[in-house]
Amino acid sequence: MDKQYLFERNLLALSVSDPELCSRLTAAETTRGRYKFLTARSGDQIPALIEPNGAAHPLHSLVDPQKEGRRLVATVTDEGFLVFFGLGGGYHIQAALEREDIYRILVVDYDLNGIAELLSSQEYIHIFNDPRFRLLADISPAALEAYIPQVYQPVLHGGIRVLPLRTRTGFDQARFNEAGNAFARAIERVKEDYSVQAYFGKRWFSNIIRNLFRAERDVPPIPPIRRAAVSAAGPSLDRQLPELIRRRDSCYLIATDTSLPSLLAAGVEPDAVISIDCQHISYFHFMGGLPDHIPLFLDLASPPAVASCSKNLRFFLSGHPLARYISRFWRSFPGVDTSGGNVTYAALSLADTLGAQQIELYGADFSYPRGITYARGTYIYPYLDKKQSRFTPTESLFSDFLYRSPSLTRTGAGDSWYYETKIMTRYREGLEEKARALGTVRAIPGMGPPLDVEKKAGAPPPARGLFHLFSAGPLTMSAGDFLWEYQKKIRSLPPVREGIPQFLEKLKEDERLILATLLPTGAALKRRYPALRGEAVLEEVRDFCLAEISRILPP
Repeated sequence: MDKQYLFERNLLALSVSDPELCSRLTAAETTRGRYKFLTARSGDQIPALIEPNGAAHPLHSLVDPQKEGRRLVATVTDEGFLVFFGLGGGYHIQAALEREDIYRILVVDYDLNGIAELLSSQEYIHIFNDPRFRLLADISPAALEAYIPQVYQPVLHGGIRVLPLRTRTGFDQARFNEAGNAFARAIERVKEDYSVQAYFGKRWFSNIIRNLFRAERDVPPIPPIRRAAVSAAGPSLDRQLPELIRRRDSCYLIATDTSLPSLLAAGVEPDAVISIDCQHISYFHFMGGLPDHIPLFLDLASPPAVASCSKNLRFFLSGHPLARYISRFWRSFPGVDTSGGNVTYAALSLADTLGAQQIELYGADFSYPRGITYARGTYIYPYLDKKQSRFTPTESLFSDFLYRSPSLTRTGAGDSWYYETKIMTRYREGLEEKARALGTVRAIPGMGPPLDVEKKAGAPPPARGLFHLFSAGPLTMSAGDFLWEYQKKIRSLPPVREGIPQFLEKLKEDERLILATLLPTGAALKRRYPALRGEAVLEEVRDFCLAEISRILPP
């Protein structure tokens, strides 16, 4: 078959799913002699990479490449998402596409001219026409790292795995090694996000739909601020309170929910309180009361019990797809960056959102200095006091709380030492990175590890635009009407009859948005029922979410 004709047929098939790559390949050269094509004993054509000295290295078996491809894919068990390093003759890809339990396939390859040469020498139409397939050509490590979380949904796809075409990767080790490292970093991020979804997905959904009835109230906006202080609940807060009290009148004090009882016990009223935890234990931070005039900034996914503690609520958005959907189609809410995973990071982000040009951090230890867990007055003291008995005194309960983490490590000596855990270290490093990017943060020295928050020399100044009032937008309808409409759209999602890839391919844009709001809940259901595959998870999550909405809507 004529090479130009083959090339154009392949590009025509590719143009349906990836017109941008098709356009790039059109400008590539197919006569660079990157490959030599050999005939296997089975009659199949095998691309072989050519060295400068003329030596040819076949990318597949010269006996039966199709059998070799099936043997490679047979090692895949629970992974429904495959990433192949190297396009080659496509025999390994075709073997994967023959399996119905493979939901998504990415191929990463480099050298656009070499890829064009492959497309001009054999047919890839069946591969390119499959909705599960995507080719990433000459993608940078940063772009690959960003792309994987966009397309990989553990709820639907199950596990993910890289399968390298060894001869191909061996001839371009540097770029494929970088791609492998980028892939590993991306998967680590996905795993962290998925782990959180698996634990909290159901709570997020239930909390959000119940908070809508409070979120439809109109409240006065919060004007911009210039100086802010953030109080965390580390043990250093006890020592830093005198300095905070001296500076109190010159700053807008944002208290994390954990630190609120400590401040009130010391006679210090914050200007605002922020809470992001979706668990019911957050309620303990407010059992001592919250003055009505102090606004409570609350993640829309927070427990309704916490929302009931305040008559001065200011809801904001974090990253939950349902919250973003609500903000787009029902009522817009300000966004606060909670990606650091802890309330101190969120409080710092809130101060920046409000326009603060100077921010001070108090009590941000991110450790257990001298084995002390929290500042005095925080929830853990009365909580453990109530749990103590003759056989388990309070000291024993504090010890159990302290040593519950297997990653606990001790740093320092003498009077200057502290315990850290892996998650505390990650939280601290995330906050330090955020603070350095803002360039406006000063951390009051405490008893934990010193915080590296100073803007680096030579770093560009932080981008500062216009600051707006912190306020929710107008309602498009009542909360009840919105939930009726949302429930109706969930019911209208088409059933999964032909498999996940075909189901996703046929979804309209508005249906994709609805599906995205359900996936974190699906992660929680999959954690409870690990044997559920993609199709069954979708049916289970649909039933759960419909039932949850029905519980709060009138019959």
